[in-house]
Amino acid sequence: MTASLSKQFTIEDDRTGLEIETLRRAILDNLFYIQGKFPAIATKHDFYMALAYTVRDRLLQRWLNTVQTYLKKDVRTVCYLSAEFLVGPHLGNNLINLGIEKEIRQAVEESGLNLQELIDTEEEPGLGNGGLGRLAACYMDSLSSLEIPAIGYGIRYEFGIFDQEIRNGWQVEITDKWLQYGNPWEIARPEASVTVNFGGHTEPYTDDYGAYRVRWVPAYVVKGIPYDTPILGYRVNTANTLRLWRSEACESFDFQRFNLGDYYGAVDSKVHSENLSKVLYPNDEPIQGKELRLQQQYFFVSCSLQDMIRIHLTENPNLDNFHEQWAAQLNDTHPAVGVAELMRLLVDIHHYDWDKAWEITHNTFGYTNHTLLPEALEKWPLSIFGRLLPRPMEIIYEINQRFLDRVRIKFPGNGSRLSSLSLIDESGEKYVRMANLACVGSHAINGVAALHSELLKETVLRDFYELFPEKFTNVTNGVTPRRWMVQSNPRLTQLITSKIGDNWIKHLHELRQLERFVDDPSFRHQWREVKQGVKQDLANYIQTKVGITVNPASLFDVQVKRIHEYKRQHLNVLHIITLYNRLKHNPDLDIAPRTFIFGGKAAPGYFMAKRIIKLITSVGDVVNNDPDIRDRLKVVFLPDYNVTLGQRVYPAADLSEQISTAGKEASGTGNMKFSLNGALTIGTLDGANVEIREEVGEENFFLFGLTSPEVTQVKSQGYFPRNYYEGHEELKGVIDLISSGFFSHGDCDLFKPIVDNLLYDDPYLLLADYQAYIDCQNKVDEAYKDQDYWSRMSILNVARMGKFSSDRSIQEYCDNIWNTKPVTIKLQSYSQDNAGLKV
Repeated sequence: MTASLSKQFTIEDDRTGLEIETLRRAILDNLFYIQGKFPAIATKHDFYMALAYTVRDRLLQRWLNTVQTYLKKDVRTVCYLSAEFLVGPHLGNNLINLGIEKEIRQAVEESGLNLQELIDTEEEPGLGNGGLGRLAACYMDSLSSLEIPAIGYGIRYEFGIFDQEIRNGWQVEITDKWLQYGNPWEIARPEASVTVNFGGHTEPYTDDYGAYRVRWVPAYVVKGIPYDTPILGYRVNTANTLRLWRSEACESFDFQRFNLGDYYGAVDSKVHSENLSKVLYPNDEPIQGKELRLQQQYFFVSCSLQDMIRIHLTENPNLDNFHEQWAAQLNDTHPAVGVAELMRLLVDIHHYDWDKAWEITHNTFGYTNHTLLPEALEKWPLSIFGRLLPRPMEIIYEINQRFLDRVRIKFPGNGSRLSSLSLIDESGEKYVRMANLACVGSHAINGVAALHSELLKETVLRDFYELFPEKFTNVTNGVTPRRWMVQSNPRLTQLITSKIGDNWIKHLHELRQLERFVDDPSFRHQWREVKQGVKQDLANYIQTKVGITVNPASLFDVQVKRIHEYKRQHLNVLHIITLYNRLKHNPDLDIAPRTFIFGGKAAPGYFMAKRIIKLITSVGDVVNNDPDIRDRLKVVFLPDYNVTLGQRVYPAADLSEQISTAGKEASGTGNMKFSLNGALTIGTLDGANVEIREEVGEENFFLFGLTSPEVTQVKSQGYFPRNYYEGHEELKGVIDLISSGFFSHGDCDLFKPIVDNLLYDDPYLLLADYQAYIDCQNKVDEAYKDQDYWSRMSILNVARMGKFSSDRSIQEYCDNIWNTKPVTIKLQSYSQDNAGLKV
């Protein structure tokens, strides 16, 4: 009887089951046993935590199976080294990737709760500044979705990128306390901690075999504690690990000093050590800030490489084949010190000879460059580098000497080339050039868009390309459709899936099938209804957040990104004032109503960027309250732009502003997210705009502005921006209105720095591109008036964006740089027997 009953009934495990009653029971259990609350006294955050732990339980089964499989198999693991991982909130994304959103929604609602409210309760991890960190997060999603063995390595910043408030039109930075209520997605692994040296000196010695060795005697040592977060792939069992390091003193409390009455000194080591992972990107203007940034970079890279070696040696007798089993990708120059650190670990700790150590190191690393701005290529003063990292400094000198000997043989008598290629900049105060170190120490170097990769070879890395042409390749950036369509735009996802099925979510090129429906009037109508619904949602949010009423039928003209002069948010403002002047002169002018939406953070020490934010908000104050405009123009600055806000904004945009000076933007990924959600692009031939235009068709892209070669030519011939101002009446009227104090309550000095910069310097050629931009915006205006035609262009933009999936990018890295293959994870049901437990 008992046996027959067991065949008829299966009791689900509360940790893994997906029946509604099981999920409800699991949520209540987690509320009771983890949060220590019962429903009557639980807060919304308590319910969020209980739900998060319920979802995490279902992740852990996949996560542990993934780790177990990798240890058993001979696989090559990708290690993505990045100072930033802007992952965004986890809950909603994990529900989609697990495929359990429907079941969780029902369980939550039957428990008397609202799923969206719980999702919105999650604090966003502020572990990145912008595109670099968000790209790393998209790549982690794709690595898992493609079942590629991978670990993401970075820093667990206690305080992330600042929260932004706008007070009286100015940016104010507020501490981002993202960890104050705990993080249910991470698991601390103190047993896997490592130590990192700083300062001190080195001592040569001879080992027992008569070999010359060097010992680093540090001034102080910091402990790195790993915190692991599972990153699940879409509808697969693979859950890779994001491992972030927290710094800690080896001895947090000095009893001897405390007993002598030195109460502050007793915890000095703790405070000093924990500063390393305290905050994302400290201000590096003062010397202390520079030192802290270098310490942060070395700290997480050293922790990560030691961790990789430890894992390797659990399954291998030595490190001879380390480079065959590990591919370490340097996400820009922040982790470039890893080249010297891996050499130190191999030569000093594991006693490899130099040539073998270099073979392993060179074949382990790949380097992704993210900038064409020479000033953005990191350099560290030798005085700081040598004092903080004396042994890595010696190793860099040795690498440089051997490297320059090779250069002399290939280019004899070419002193200028030696100076350009050297890892040490000796033109004035001596610096360590981190991009040069990354180029020499990596077997592959890639740019992040076709144009960017070509410009790298022609400009900032030209000498390295001429020396190592075989190292260079391109991998155009991509974005994950799971977060940037499925999660952020469920209405559009549902419409597309109703027509072509849901395979496009994993194979984005299948969006091409939408072209079959572009001439179907009913489909175009459905498309407009979806867009209108999303715009209404954003209009409601704007009203609630900043108190501005906007018309959801107006053209939503959006520019959300980091505030920087080269991104030219102020060119957008010049257009707004141009339209404002036109309407003041002719109140009956026939223009499509527009809502200009801005968002983005300025670096705390970036004077001009912060003043641009003030200009945007000041223009908005005037335009939004002028009765003559009759609500045909609205200007909105949405504070605290982050992943969560991006998920609201991208789906609602009609027009995507990608207007950087040609040759300045490496790639951009916001441009991809906008197009993927049906926005049309107005932009220059810069970064990935070039490839987006090629894919969607030039007739579905609003192009303007100088090209990169034309920018170079204009500057080389002598650029005098004031000539454009003097020779163009409409532009002069715009600049003069700003100068007059019209937007600053009569204060003529407030925006003088911006005006003077434009008239006498204009390094990013706003005035040269102004008329082309205005003419192009006139075309946008005309196109938007024909809604059916606009819808057709919007559909084609989405249909032709298949290339820009981060899945495609990762596949190219796997094929061309990492030489890695997918590993399928088979899910084993949890039980005490297969867990190896005996009770």
